[in-house]
Amino acid sequence: MTDQLVHPGDPGNTRLAAVGVAVNLLWCVPGQVGGSEEYLVRQLTGLAAQRSEFLPTLYVVPAFVDAHPDLAEVFPIAVAGVSGSDRPRRVLAEHTWLRRRTRSAELVHHGGGTVPAVGTRPALLTIHDLQYLSHPEYASRRKLRYLRRMVPRSVRRAAVVATPSEWVRATVIDSFGVDAERVVVVPHGVEATIGADAPSEFELRRDYGLGAGRVVVFPAITHPHKGHEFLLDVMARHWDDPDLRLVLLGGAGSADRQVEAKIAALGLDRRIVRPGRVPATHRDGLIALADALVFPSEYEGFGAPVVEAMALGTPVIAADQPAVVEVLGDAGIVVARDLDAWAGVLETAVDRRAELIALGRRRALEYTAVKSGAALAAAYRRALQ
Repeated sequence: MTDQLVHPGDPGNTRLAAVGVAVNLLWCVPGQVGGSEEYLVRQLTGLAAQRSEFLPTLYVVPAFVDAHPDLAEVFPIAVAGVSGSDRPRRVLAEHTWLRRRTRSAELVHHGGGTVPAVGTRPALLTIHDLQYLSHPEYASRRKLRYLRRMVPRSVRRAAVVATPSEWVRATVIDSFGVDAERVVVVPHGVEATIGADAPSEFELRRDYGLGAGRVVVFPAITHPHKGHEFLLDVMARHWDDPDLRLVLLGGAGSADRQVEAKIAALGLDRRIVRPGRVPATHRDGLIALADALVFPSEYEGFGAPVVEAMALGTPVIAADQPAVVEVLGDAGIVVARDLDAWAGVLETAVDRRAELIALGRRRALEYTAVKSGAALAAAYRRALQ
């Protein structure tokens, strides 16, 4: 290695051997990939905030640069001439354009769950979850065929596999017979400034039509496993306060039409607020003002909104999904995914608000962007051993 990385603030101007890392983010189409987008963005932000020998170059689609200008100011960016939404074209770009441009990298980090069939550099593979194994009904036949073929092959090709939680790590090891030493946890982490630039509660209630009553927030793209329809049934059957507003944040997923139809069928139009994907500052503000963040998902690899809520001082009510239980610990209310079990949990969250806020803020300190970046750097080092 010929380059040297100098940290001006280091005593004695300490030098570290600079390691070039190519980060494949061609899969990351802003607004379409769910929590995995923020997962990688926050990791990289955390990596940039600390002393490290790694020099990442990000390989992205055009929309990524517009969505994350802060990263473009920190890291070199190479923009591909593909949108990322068309999987065959994206895969072709990984095998041609990306391969040519990453020949000099000492490590290639594939953040989207698969590794291209070509490439000679050591690879770190991030697997966000293995939902296709436990819930194949939620994937199209085409996508299912692709994942069944590519994920096992990718795990074999990777020097190290990174997962967001111990639960996903154990699932990877058990599903593919991987040496446990090759699978590491790189957790989600939120930035220390989360919520600092949020609009006031008055502005948010006014602009989003929330009224003066209680508010619960569920930030998730409308994919079927997220539990939007379950939550609507809870609203209709048990949470019947006419002034209560359920705010559904996030983009339109594969179950969006069913969710819209169910809102109408249950007569919930006035009590459901659907602003879609909102600016991060507004998302943080809406979570912070809420009486609770609700998270009824039946499958998660981590559950980043849970950490966001804890960091923002909002009680969490979540379904008893293993990865979410792992992250939440005793800092929130965990409920079986049963309609009647959810009947009184909102009142419980309101009654325990001060206690849950204190527990949540303490728990959130375990999940910071800096810690996530440090775990990513450790994973890079292991992959290069």
